[in-house]
Amino acid sequence: MTGGAIATTGSVMPRSDHPLLPVLAAFTAIGLLSWMDAFMKSASLMVGAYSALLLRAPIGFAIAAPLWLGLGGRWPRGTVLRLHLVRGVVVAGMAFLFFFSLTLLPLAQAIAISFIAPLIALFLASVLLGERIGRQAIAGALLGLAGVAVILAGKIWRETLGAGAPLGIAAVLASAVLYAWNLVLQRQQAMVAKPLEVATFQNGVTFLTMIGFAPVFFRLPHGDAWSDIGISALLSVSGALLFTWGYARAETQRLAPLEYSGFLWAALFGWLFFREPVPGPTIAGAALIVAGCWIATRGHPPEPEQVAV
Repeated sequence: MTGGAIATTGSVMPRSDHPLLPVLAAFTAIGLLSWMDAFMKSASLMVGAYSALLLRAPIGFAIAAPLWLGLGGRWPRGTVLRLHLVRGVVVAGMAFLFFFSLTLLPLAQAIAISFIAPLIALFLASVLLGERIGRQAIAGALLGLAGVAVILAGKIWRETLGAGAPLGIAAVLASAVLYAWNLVLQRQQAMVAKPLEVATFQNGVTFLTMIGFAPVFFRLPHGDAWSDIGISALLSVSGALLFTWGYARAETQRLAPLEYSGFLWAALFGWLFFREPVPGPTIAGAALIVAGCWIATRGHPPEPEQVAV
């Protein structure tokens, strides 16, 4: 679905945005979501990943749904509704596995391991969306992956892993596979639905997917856990809106490699809030990641297409 798409929830018009705006939107979204990860890790350590995610979803829904309805949002049908349902279920599994991994691994390490997802997404986009994978996108993704390998060598292979680290690594790898699928679904959604609609259904479907497990896993938060969950919900919705806007205006192969910048955001937040040092392998890996993002996103912009606005 790389050509024009007729939106069911808004007008359709030729794209006139600057070609770098989708890149900037995706980069900012990743920053907001990396910040959100820090709050969710804090909440997950207090009440568990399941409870933190279960409560974040309705808060996010309460933020997005009134805005969507107030701007004339209508109930989607057919293919659009199926996309919302499928992605909501995928996001639920992806997010739970990732936040669970954060209770066992440092934030930067978990994010670094998850960087395998954009590389998987590039090829899923080719199979599911019919996008032609350009040489620059492949080169950029591989260079970014090399940067991740350098970081892993310095942060994991040379450090003593805790008892729960293997389980955490397995969880984040499983989450990365689902996240790759999520990136492709996000591109499909962005072509037929407005950002607020996407955010509304993502949170609503995630909550409905997880609520059935509440009698077994739910723990009621207290004190700081509530504020952490609330802030993470606001950051999650904001990041989702920017992501959907960007993915409606650029192909998956152009934006997916930007996921590697998530480690840079994690390192920044670690230094600003916790004064965590940045070792040499991290700096070297970050340099490769930046280079990969630059290679994958530079060059000629894609041909104009119709997008939902």
